[in-house]
Amino acid sequence: MPVVELYLSLETMNDPRALRAALCHAAGVPPASPIRLLRRSLDCRGRIPRYAVRAAVAESQEPSGPAFRPKALDGRRVVVVGAGPGGYFAALGLLEEGIRPVVVERGRDVRSRRRDLKPIFTQARVDPHSNYCFGEGGAGAYSDGKLYTRVKKRGDPQRVLRLLVEHGAAEDILIDAHPHLGSNVLPRVVAALRQTILDCGGEIYFGAHVVGLVRRSGAVVGVRLADGSVVDGGAVILAPGHSARDVVAFLHAENILLEPKPFALGVRIEHPQRLVDALMYGINPRHPLLPPASYRLTHQADGRGVFSFCMCPGGFVVPAATAPGEIVLNGMSLAARSAPFANAGIVAQVGLADVGQDHPLALLRFQEQVERAIFAAGDGTLKAPAQRVPDFLRGRVSSALGPTSYLPGCYEAPVHELLPVFITTALRQALRAWDQQFPGFASAEAKVLAVESRTSSPVRIPRDASTKMHPGVPGLFPCGEGAGYAGGIVSAALDGLACAAAAARYVSGK
Repeated sequence: MPVVELYLSLETMNDPRALRAALCHAAGVPPASPIRLLRRSLDCRGRIPRYAVRAAVAESQEPSGPAFRPKALDGRRVVVVGAGPGGYFAALGLLEEGIRPVVVERGRDVRSRRRDLKPIFTQARVDPHSNYCFGEGGAGAYSDGKLYTRVKKRGDPQRVLRLLVEHGAAEDILIDAHPHLGSNVLPRVVAALRQTILDCGGEIYFGAHVVGLVRRSGAVVGVRLADGSVVDGGAVILAPGHSARDVVAFLHAENILLEPKPFALGVRIEHPQRLVDALMYGINPRHPLLPPASYRLTHQADGRGVFSFCMCPGGFVVPAATAPGEIVLNGMSLAARSAPFANAGIVAQVGLADVGQDHPLALLRFQEQVERAIFAAGDGTLKAPAQRVPDFLRGRVSSALGPTSYLPGCYEAPVHELLPVFITTALRQALRAWDQQFPGFASAEAKVLAVESRTSSPVRIPRDASTKMHPGVPGLFPCGEGAGYAGGIVSAALDGLACAAAAARYVSGK
């Protein structure tokens, strides 16, 4: 299958006839030849942005066969805790092994979950079981639906993307270098995944809050729910998401080995999208064929890593608290990414040395303390403390903040004092460095809102590298972001598939 690589103008990339002609010409084949676009990525390094393209001359335009191939169920069952990407893809993987997945999810289905988001804005009331982090689809369902991952060793990311396309995602995600679905598209894809699981014999229960494990002869065979009922099977895949502190708490109470895991904490930075476009593209206004610009930035601040996280062009800052009395921020975009603001987490690494403790829950407790301190500094609502970036750098409260995409609103506050000192110091160094690289990045048009703290789980549930099983608890398969083994939708999905294969081997006695 001959492969060609070339650069194309924005106009050619957006004209199907011109695109086909350019690809066939580069491949040296007649214009009617079958040719398949394999990859496209926007290259902004030159004076004029262009697309880097890879294409192949192929006998067929379609991948061979479906990505999902279930088998007839054989009577075996495995409990899956969590209906995020880790849990749902684990369920799909079990169905391919002929094993019935029994998915238990503390929150509500993705459509009903939307109704639980409104009280967060209107009443500052957070449902601890159904919010921006908990519920069908997990935290990723309302975080832009980014599908980019660097993970290659756990499986084929392309297979995850094909599964998503088979459930309603646009085929563009198969070729885009940085694919995304948008928080208005991902819910219907999640609902389609649910329907496939049910149609193939899987079971899914919402409002099923897990409060403990069920063991038999030392091995985990099920879970205990808050209503006192038990859901059992041959094993448990535990994929609770990165914010399930109560799950971590009952594991610790049951003397199950846990490990502290470094994470990152900081702020959400918000710019007008037009400013980000001008900084990243060098064009003002943005060319109509260019997508809203994004960025990925890193900096070493005296040995501490600082980086941008979950950048949402044309998006919104959203409240991601999972319990009353805390302020947590995240970002999301819709598919069109057409909102007037861009936002991203700007976060610094946090490790055990920063908290002065050596305890498996030390970093989780630190994370929680910061979130509660930020809430306590406010007026009892979910308004976020905010500061214009020049004021954050100089250590003064802003006199006015201007408009924001964060619907609960924000208020003038000394964010530089509310954050831990080492975080403020690291963020200041990074912001100054990035402003030198992109003059205007740290201008008064930018503001920081606190606090961005749920970048990843601050706890790891250990597991054996080959069996994927907890080393001290037979039958327990920690999975996904909440267990400390993933960092996004695709990596969590890959981990779910890997855990399903491992659990299948276990319940088969292999």
